[in-house]
Amino acid sequence: MNKEQAKKRIDELNKLTEYYAKKYYDDDAPAISDFEYDMLMVELRNLEKEYPEFISKDSLTQKVGGTVKEGFKKVTHKVPLQSLQDVFSFEEIYTFDDKMKKFTENVKYVVETKIDGLSVSLEYENGEFVRGATRGNGQIGEDITDNLKTIKNIPKTLNEKIDIIVRGEVFISKEDFENLNEKLDENEKFANARNLAAGSLRQLDSNITKERPLDIYIFNVQKCDSKTFKSHYESLLYLEELGFNVNPIKISCNNMKECEDAIKKIGEDRENLSFGIDGAVIKVDDINLREEIGTTFKTPKWAVAYKYPPEKKETILKDIICQVGRTGVITPMAVLEPVKVAGSTISKTTLHNEDFIKDKDLKIGDTVLIQKAGDVIPEVVEVVKAKRTGKEVDFIMPKVCPVCGAPAVREEGESATKCIGIECPARNLRNIIHFASKEAMNIDGLGEKIIELLKEKGLIENIADIYYINKEQIKSLKKDGEKFAQNLVDAIEASKENDLDKLICALGIPNIGAKTAKTLAKKFKSIDNLMNASIMQLIEVEDLGEIMAESVYNFFKQEQTIDLINRLKNAGVNMSLKNTSEVTDDRFYGKTFVLTGTLEKYTREEASNIIEKFGGKTSSSVSKKTDYVLAGEEAGSKLTKAESLGVTIINETEFEEMIK
Repeated sequence: MNKEQAKKRIDELNKLTEYYAKKYYDDDAPAISDFEYDMLMVELRNLEKEYPEFISKDSLTQKVGGTVKEGFKKVTHKVPLQSLQDVFSFEEIYTFDDKMKKFTENVKYVVETKIDGLSVSLEYENGEFVRGATRGNGQIGEDITDNLKTIKNIPKTLNEKIDIIVRGEVFISKEDFENLNEKLDENEKFANARNLAAGSLRQLDSNITKERPLDIYIFNVQKCDSKTFKSHYESLLYLEELGFNVNPIKISCNNMKECEDAIKKIGEDRENLSFGIDGAVIKVDDINLREEIGTTFKTPKWAVAYKYPPEKKETILKDIICQVGRTGVITPMAVLEPVKVAGSTISKTTLHNEDFIKDKDLKIGDTVLIQKAGDVIPEVVEVVKAKRTGKEVDFIMPKVCPVCGAPAVREEGESATKCIGIECPARNLRNIIHFASKEAMNIDGLGEKIIELLKEKGLIENIADIYYINKEQIKSLKKDGEKFAQNLVDAIEASKENDLDKLICALGIPNIGAKTAKTLAKKFKSIDNLMNASIMQLIEVEDLGEIMAESVYNFFKQEQTIDLINRLKNAGVNMSLKNTSEVTDDRFYGKTFVLTGTLEKYTREEASNIIEKFGGKTSSSVSKKTDYVLAGEEAGSKLTKAESLGVTIINETEFEEMIK
């Protein structure tokens, strides 16, 4: 590789690692496996070592990944929360040992598990917990004190009145993770425990964090001016005395050979651990020696993290079956010849969607390689094509829902295939929740938890049942539920008078939101007219388009939909357009507005209604056809695009001048 090629590849790797780091640290939704990311970082580090003139200050080899999430206060760490240098072989840990021996011949180490979670700092004043923060970029993190207070194993008061800052790893145990995932549909499951822990801890609402089974292990004293330690191991024992939940695996080693043995032992036992790990950490034990060895901006020179390679096993893909989730997504599932991978017997795993199967070229009967993503979720890595016999069978995604028989549709631009049956038992709960929501029928008091209770007690099965439950049945949901029941009965009764567009939106027709529902209501005037409309009549509706027209047409041709509409009619739900007032002031006729950011005096819906009242229309995306972008506080990418296209940008004051 010449210099030009090296620079090009370094630039590519910088962009890739930055993107994947953002997905991992900021979005808590990794796009590739830890191992794949590690290999990109190794390649980048090696190239930068060979061509140091191309090292960028923004390279992730030079800084810690992660930023501060909007909505959290920033915390500047009094002692930086650094990351660790990764190694992937025992040869590398002996190279590390050789470097340490340049300072002193007899180096003692401590080997600990590298817990797979989210790193945090905890600050105590006079023994009282006062502040907690995420690592962030190592220098500045997010203040998540309220969220951390919900974790039982974080002591609010220490056993000594001392000022101290410690570092720990928040995680979710394997058992708790699996129990939580079992309650979710295949397409909703969390990829691994680390994502769930990180996402739970970085919630703006601490009540959400409180509901998640978070735990913590402390593994370092960051700052303690009133106490000095000779060794790291000694400091860990002191942390236990203070009342901290300290990392249970901490092995004192006299030399690197003992470290190697400890790493191997942890590797052998890792499946029996109650928590997930993504490696083992080797640290110089002597605190004074650490000071002498020093650190870089990003990493301590006196520690490395050994990363275990992912274990892969061969097995047979016996069959592919489909499951229907609560959102209607039909997920193909691999039925496998049972095989033990990383300590667990795997007989079934998700294949995500049709594209995943095609990309992997999977066939029923194939020999496949299985591994555990993040040591928890099993995944199909690849086909062992050399073992194909010719008897393998192609998988074809079903055209109808395997639960209710309604059409299974994959919309253009989407990877998921969905059941569109409105009364499909597999997706009834989500349909009812949407139907009652604010943007739909707006039934005040009929939220997700109440709907779940009604279903659990067998009081409702589908949308129409909402209008057939009575006050006495609702009262049974709550102790002293008289007032609650009366309010909900009144709200349900009031929803019958909603205008037609609310009903159309509430039906949850694929690709049809509140804005398009209004357009359809104005055009067809009644639900019967809409149900009887031809494809051509629908395509001719302004802004509808062929795909949306087909969605509407197919939806209303289903027996499930016809049955639902008849039951709603019998219950007295309004089926016709009530607001028939025509536009008398068409000052915005032919004009398209895009709304972005937060307005001070109006919600987006209110602003959109005003624009439509004056004959204009709103769009969700900015293009050359956009006439105005109404920008509020914290306007984002839409504002940037508008500026690049030269679209007229107005603020709230200018908008009010236009509507006077």
